[in-house]
Amino acid sequence: MSEWAAKRFWKKAEVVEVENGYSVELDGRSVRTPAKALLVVPTQDMAKEIASEWDAQGEKIDPMTMPFTRSSNAAIDKVTAQHGEVADMLSAYGDSDLICYRASHPNELVERQNKAWDPLVDWSATHFKAPLQVYVGVMHEAQPEASISRLKERVHALTPFQLTAFHDLVSLSGSLLIGFAAIEGFADAAALWDISRIDEDWQIDQWGEDEEAMILVQTKRDAFLHADRYFRVSA
Repeated sequence: MSEWAAKRFWKKAEVVEVENGYSVELDGRSVRTPAKALLVVPTQDMAKEIASEWDAQGEKIDPMTMPFTRSSNAAIDKVTAQHGEVADMLSAYGDSDLICYRASHPNELVERQNKAWDPLVDWSATHFKAPLQVYVGVMHEAQPEASISRLKERVHALTPFQLTAFHDLVSLSGSLLIGFAAIEGFADAAALWDISRIDEDWQIDQWGEDEEAMILVQTKRDAFLHADRYFRVSA
């Protein structure tokens, strides 16, 4: 038996300006979140992306083809109510950041890590005044409290919609600094995704690809690139 899916009931999705931002109407009916809140987003560009997703639906609604809508639902229903907790959780990545833990061998992997990750460590020290220590191995080593505090302040300053995007950039890459590099324009999102994959790509070079694993990687990459686009239209 096929899974039930809601059917399309509207002809046209339109962006409307409302108090505190923009919303989307389906034949004059306002779109609401799963928690029944009015879907109001901060920018017209974001609302246009959402409207395009609703317009693109066929006879049945497929939420998986509506990333801007899903991200906005999360921002309104979840992140807004838990902003501090989400910001704290993401800030904690800085104390165990992917790019601060390096291999001791083989030399080729070490060189790949240093070439890709050292510029980000240097950037954190100059751009954020938040120097981080680089360690060899995988055992946790604490980072300077002052540096983590400065990075944490920047995370908490993000709006709920920005924080929603930032959550995926950080959690998917495993790096607070890679997340910052995306939203601050240090490098384009595709390059930053590759930077987050240094260790995994090394293993693939040695042992080959696993088809199922690569499908999952592509899904995560798509989500990372979407998060970057979502951040771009959030303010």
